[in-house]
Amino acid sequence: MLSTQKEIKTLLTKYTVVIPAHNEEKFIAITLDSIVQQTVLPYQVIIVNDNSTDGTQEIVEQYVAKYPFIKIRNILSKSEHQPGSKVVQAFLKGYEIADINFDIIVKLDGDLELPNNYFEVVLNKFNQDKNIAMVGGFAYIEKKGDWILENLTDKDHIRGAFKAYRKECYEKIGGLHPEMGWDTVDELLCKYYGWDIITVESLHVKHLKPTGASYNKAALYKQGNAYYILGYGFWITLIAATKLAFRKRRLSYLFYYLSGFLIAKSKKTKKMVNKDQEKFIRNYRWSKMKQKFKA
Repeated sequence: MLSTQKEIKTLLTKYTVVIPAHNEEKFIAITLDSIVQQTVLPYQVIIVNDNSTDGTQEIVEQYVAKYPFIKIRNILSKSEHQPGSKVVQAFLKGYEIADINFDIIVKLDGDLELPNNYFEVVLNKFNQDKNIAMVGGFAYIEKKGDWILENLTDKDHIRGAFKAYRKECYEKIGGLHPEMGWDTVDELLCKYYGWDIITVESLHVKHLKPTGASYNKAALYKQGNAYYILGYGFWITLIAATKLAFRKRRLSYLFYYLSGFLIAKSKKTKKMVNKDQEKFIRNYRWSKMKQKFKA
C-alpha cells in the first residue's frame, strides 16, 4: 500500500512515522501538512498526544478524520519536561499500536516543517545499500528572517527530531532507550553492529522550536548523566562537554555537565551499553577525535 504523486521505483516503500506531541498546537498542523504533502506518502502516521493541555488533540483529530493513514493515541504521562525520557516513552506508546508491516520506522517531532521530497530522498538512500541503517537531513532554525543550520552536533549525526531507521536495525539495537542520550547511543550501537548512517545535507528541515528552549538546570545535569551511561569515561566526557558548552555559547554549562557525570559515576548508575559496547564506543570516539585533529 503506497500512495505517491509520481511513480518512484524503490525496494523499501513503507515508512511509519511516530510523533510524540505535548502542547504543540502552534506547530503540529505545519508538521502534518508537510507530511501529507510528501511526494511519497507514509504507510501510517501515529501521533501520541502526551498530556497536552492546549488544542493539540483537536487539531490532530481533524487530520485523523481526513487521512485514513493518520492515527492518534492519547496518553497521560508526568506533565514536567524530562529530556529524552518523556519523548521516547511517548514514542514507544505509539510504536506499540503500529502495524508492523513497515520497512522504515521514523521518530519525528511535532514542531518541524519537512521539504516535500524528504521521504522520497530518505527511501532512495535506504535502497542504495542494504547496510544503511539510518538516514536523516539537517535542522535549520530561523534567525532574523533567515533559516540557518542549527549547529549543535557534527554533520555525521542525525538529530533526534527526525530519525529514520531501517526496521532490522531498529530491532537489532533494541529499539529506543528512554534516557537522555538515546539519540546518540542508537547511532553508536548501529556502528557497533556494522551498520552505516547517512546524513543528507540537501534535506533542510525547519525546526520551528529550537532544541533546549525549555531546558533547566536539571536537564543540564542529565546531559552529564548521559555521558556516563553512554560509557564515555571522564576524558571523553570532558572533551564532549566542553565542545557542547561552546556550541551553546554557555561555558557555565560545563560545570553542570561534569557534575552530572560525576554524580552518575558515584551512584554507579546503570549504563545503556554493555562492557563490549562501551569499549567499542570509547575506541570509536577517540578515533573520531584523532581524525579531526589530523584534519
